[in-house]
Formats: sequence, C-alpha cells, structure tokens
Amino acid sequence: MSLYEFVERPDLESPVLILALDGWIDAGLGAANARAAVLASLDPVTVATFDSDQLLDHRARRPTMHLVDGVVTGLTWPSVELQAASDASGGDLLLLVGSEPDHAWRAFTRSVVDLALELGARMVVGLGAYPAPVPHTRPTKLAVTAGDPRLVAMGMVRATIDVPAGVQAAIERRATDVGLPAIGLWAQVPHYVAAMPYPAASLALLEGLATVAGVHIDSPALRQEVESTRLRIDSLIGENDEHGRMVQQLEAAVDSETAPQTGFTGGPLPSGDELAAELERYLRDQD
Repeated sequence: MSLYEFVERPDLESPVLILALDGWIDAGLGAANARAAVLASLDPVTVATFDSDQLLDHRARRPTMHLVDGVVTGLTWPSVELQAASDASGGDLLLLVGSEPDHAWRAFTRSVVDLALELGARMVVGLGAYPAPVPHTRPTKLAVTAGDPRLVAMGMVRATIDVPAGVQAAIERRATDVGLPAIGLWAQVPHYVAAMPYPAASLALLEGLATVAGVHIDSPALRQEVESTRLRIDSLIGENDEHGRMVQQLEAAVDSETAPQTGFTGGPLPSGDELAAELERYLRDQD
C-alpha cells in the first residue's frame, strides 16, 4: 500500500526539497518560524498527501474537534504533506511539512526521496535548531550535517558526536545513498532562551538556505521580530548583574574561540533555567 497520494503534479525545474517537520528538536521554534516565513511569502500548492493513519499515532497527535454551541462542526487531522512553490527569484521549491511520523520511518524516507527524484529535485535541505552555550548578543551560528564531506566545508559548525536522530536525518541519509545531495542546517539558540520563540535562529536558517541552496526568502516581519526580541532580552538581562556576567562569560568564550564546536570549555556551563523562567515571565508581561 502506498504511503502517499498525488494531488497535483506541478511543472518544476530542479527544485530544492526543504524538510521542516514538527515534532523533533526545534529550540526557539527556529525551524517552525522559518517554515512559517517561507509559506507566508510564497503561494504553495499541495503536491502529495501522506497517509496519516499509517504514519501517526493519533493518541499522541490527536485531531482537533471543532465545537460551535455544542455542535461538532468537524475534525482537523494532523497531516504530512509535500508542497511546491517558487521563491522570489523564480527558483522552484518542494516543502515537506506537517508532523514527524511515529511509524514506518524507513518506508516514509523511501517514499519522500522517491517523490523528490520523480519531481526532479536537485538537493535536500533540512531545518532545525538546538540549544547551545552561546550568547544572544552575537550572530546566530549554523551547524551542518551532511552525508558528503564536500558539503560540510562551508564555514559552519561541524560537530563530532553521537546523538538521537530525527526522521529528517533518515531522509538526508537516504537521499545521499541514492546520489541526491542532502544537508541539514541547525541554528544554535542560546540555551537560556531555547524555550521561547527566538526569531534570530529562524532568520539564520533562511540565510543558510540562500547560501547552500540558492533559495531566497525575504521576511521583513521576521527581521523586525529579531530586533525587538533582542531589545527585550537586553532589557531584562541589564537588570540583573548575575545574568549579565553569565552572558559576558559566553561572549568571551565565543569571541576567543576557546569553546569547541560541540560544547563549552570556559569553566562550568552556567545554568540558564532561572534566567529562562524570568525571561518567559518578562515577555508575557510585555505582551
């Protein structure tokens, strides 16, 4: 039984497949808000829908029931879709959006890569974000994962580590196995703001898309959010000397390049839990 059903077969020229599924590591909603910026700036059409009954655990990802004066007007089911669009420069894109599957990962990855090849994709790019010991006062760095060493020598963070993988990693691996270039972009989010939206991570991912794949997405609203969020975090940290010292310690490590690409060596890693909680309260109060 096929995992997907075609809805429309658009005429595409060497599209880039962008992976941005919900459900895996996404500190600061970096990938989610980057995806939202992409969709808001384009006019995507649905190419194929995947069978959520085969892929998703509906007890973990329950449908939303819509009630109006006690009357059930419908259900919205979680979904996984492949969409197509063109960016501002006319380049074609494919976007895999929706929930990360709970089941049948191998079959799902084969189906996604087969679809990408059938539609003439030239490259696969995954988006993600993770918490890191970095300060919000410095430009957001991107880490890279790729199956081909030639794709990682691009001035980005390159780690050596064993970590649990998401389905996007499985898709990237499958694509590499069949000769389709694949790369994962991961924004490093300051650990003390990882639980709240951090638009600088989303903007860094969009800039990374332009660098590695020639995909150009402009989001003035996102740029404005980057500046306003920076000012609000600065304001709160400026009210607490201990928090200020923590940020200064992180700045010193980044500026002197003493921190390795996989961690922090400038002394014990400062806990960001208290600061994160205060930031959340502060931002709620501001809203």
